Amino acid sequence: MIEVVDLHKGFNGQEVLRGINLKVEEGVTLALIGGSGRGKSVLLKHIMGLLKPDKGKILLENKDVSKLRGRELRRLKEKFGIVFQGGALFDSLTVFENVAFPLREKTRLKSSQIQEKVLEELARVGLTGSENKNPAEISGGMRKRVALARCLVMNPEIILFDEPTTGLDPLIGKAIHKMIRSCQKRLNITAIIVTHEIPAIFPLVDRVAMLHNGRILAEDTPEKIQKSKDPIIHQFIHGELEGPLSVQ
Repeated sequence: MIEVVDLHKGFNGQEVLRGINLKVEEGVTLALIGGSGRGKSVLLKHIMGLLKPDKGKILLENKDVSKLRGRELRRLKEKFGIVFQGGALFDSLTVFENVAFPLREKTRLKSSQIQEKVLEELARVGLTGSENKNPAEISGGMRKRVALARCLVMNPEIILFDEPTTGLDPLIGKAIHKMIRSCQKRLNITAIIVTHEIPAIFPLVDRVAMLHNGRILAEDTPEKIQKSKDPIIHQFIHGELEGPLSVQ
């Protein structure tokens, strides 16, 4: 479904992506790992069509995302959902209103239909009874579940997760990961998860890609990544690498 071909991107003379090549098949969940500040979120923004590459291309269903404009680009973006690191909820809106927001903005559904869909998604993420609360009144884990429900209510084909469990304690983070996996399997969604939750994420994904020095150092099953004899991969996933990963 998604193919990244020789993708290059730099900012202020600093090359961040140096020839990314990556394929994500339909219905697959891929974990994107690597050092902090090394371009994982930049790669997600290219896949969504929010950034234009300096060189290379992003293919979605064999269409180059960077070449799309107007209605065609909007249709492409409708295939995507994204769950941001902090949840990105509207503090002035209730849980119900946050989940209903994209339906009201982007569809012509009746109020009764919106209510039915919102309550259904809230039930699926275990938040029945929380619809009238404000984000400030619920826990961090609950806010992440609201963000997931808001994403799923639009029936996306692809979901991008940018550090979905950052700031949560390990038990809550594990529950969020399992919920993501359950939703992905139920709906056959293609998903990319940017995460530092290693090795906790490995049992919950189909593939793992490691970004290093602006390139994909390795992409394989979680089992093979964990058994890799590459010293950089081994050190990273076992937390043994001293200092930040070099971009030189």
